[in-house]
Amino acid sequence: MELSGSRIVIECLKEQGVDTVFGYPGGAILNIYDELYKHSDEIRHILTSHEQGAAHAADGYARATGKVGVCMATSGPGATNLVTGIATAYMDSVPMVAITANVAKNYLGRDSFQEVDITGITMPITKHNFIVKDVNKLAETLRRAFRIAQTGRPGPVLVDITKDVTAPTTVAEYERVEIPPIERSVDQITDEDLQLAVKMIKKAEKPFVLIGGGAVISNAYDEIKEFVDKLDAPVADTLMGKGGFDGTDPRYTGMVGMHGTKPSNLGITECDLLVTIGARFSDRVTGNANKFARKAKILQIDVDPAEINKNVMTHQSIIGDIKEVLIRLNSILDQQNHKKWVDYIIEMKKKYPLNYRKDILTGPYILEKLYELTDGKAIITTEVGQHQMWASQYYRYTSPRTFISSGGAGTMGYGLGACIGAKVGRSDATVINIAGDGCFRMNMNEIATATRYNIPIIQLVFNNHVLGMVRQWQSLFYGKRYSHTTLNDKVDFVKLAEALGAKAYRITKTDEVEETLKEALALNEPVVIDCVIDCDEKVWPMVAPGAPIQEVFSEEDLENK
Repeated sequence: MELSGSRIVIECLKEQGVDTVFGYPGGAILNIYDELYKHSDEIRHILTSHEQGAAHAADGYARATGKVGVCMATSGPGATNLVTGIATAYMDSVPMVAITANVAKNYLGRDSFQEVDITGITMPITKHNFIVKDVNKLAETLRRAFRIAQTGRPGPVLVDITKDVTAPTTVAEYERVEIPPIERSVDQITDEDLQLAVKMIKKAEKPFVLIGGGAVISNAYDEIKEFVDKLDAPVADTLMGKGGFDGTDPRYTGMVGMHGTKPSNLGITECDLLVTIGARFSDRVTGNANKFARKAKILQIDVDPAEINKNVMTHQSIIGDIKEVLIRLNSILDQQNHKKWVDYIIEMKKKYPLNYRKDILTGPYILEKLYELTDGKAIITTEVGQHQMWASQYYRYTSPRTFISSGGAGTMGYGLGACIGAKVGRSDATVINIAGDGCFRMNMNEIATATRYNIPIIQLVFNNHVLGMVRQWQSLFYGKRYSHTTLNDKVDFVKLAEALGAKAYRITKTDEVEETLKEALALNEPVVIDCVIDCDEKVWPMVAPGAPIQEVFSEEDLENK
């Protein structure tokens, strides 16, 4: 049958099982929005306050559900406003399809109104991108986009469509097709690599497992648990690996890296085998890469061959989907016993616990209370900074897709949009965004999105009136020269939230925390809680930039130095 280009877009979304689109209309994309209006009973559209919020919401939806997130924007500034969200998704391997419309084909390259080369702009930050100038290629391109976004290592794909392709009078033959399931990447898994891995494992006396974001993406939670039990080893995670392994398990040592725990950083430094599952050895994880895990043989398991030997040289690797690799590895691995080593690490956990001041209101106190009141079952999204690190340290994640944060890009302003997207995708879950006041200012207008659709999220603002993480670096490494990091102005987040239609509270002391959180959790509406904390609270422990992770230090270490 013959359909218009804009109708083909909608039919292709339906083919892919898309139930929600986040976006913002404009002139070039009006034909698609007009068709979307006619199918509003099949595809829900969430109008965000800003296109960046739409991209982050699609990202959060994808991370929380495991499905492809979809966002839309018009040409020119509409499209460029998606760029930060696309880059964020690219860095963290999030399956997302961004659909933009451009000026008509005969206006391209003429500096036309709201014309921009969005495919050129996004080429380095997409897994692939397309510009569609022929309606006959539209359906095929959209299907390819969704497939590329999901296969192998996931990532964002952008499809730019010229306005004439979407015009009601521009038609093409369209037949609905059944979309085949995405197959796991197994072509590069070899018996030789598996046997060499088992050989390495059997020789180890002090093995350690490091879980990264790829483990979460692969849905390999059960296989990782079986592998760890068989290997009998302690486990650390990266920021993106949170929830890939049960954070309450006795073998779990916490996060590794710049703000990793001492048991994780020192344990990895002392181990003789490091099994890394779906982690890319970023600089925030390794510190000085030349001194990272120098006593260990490194076995890296990853779906992307480009990650092998990129940042840290490995001794053995297995390339393929993590879930499938572990199914095969577990089937040939005998039970190992490293009781003495595991007991040593558990004693280290007792020796070096995380701690914080108990005499004043702090982020860690609020997060521990939140963990208690939600029984650890909420989905936590975050912005980027001190609050992000506290959320990774003091809220324990026992299942995948419950910690959603910008890891690779470190995008301030990410969390609120992602929180909205996660709640839309997982309406059954309690979804809470943790922000600092600096990050909240970036995209706080998205509270209006939550109230417009009555999306019942909770927004916690750790308000220290400074850019907390930058100030921490200024305190420790820049002689306390606080250059443009103080936010001590007259902004009132409670009044602001109320003006945007949300319920709002302010907490200034510890005895207000429990009652306020209980009330917020009981409400079925958007809530903002302004938590006023001290400007000089810091994230501990810490590794200085460029130092090896074994030089991790606490506040007490700094005072005793």
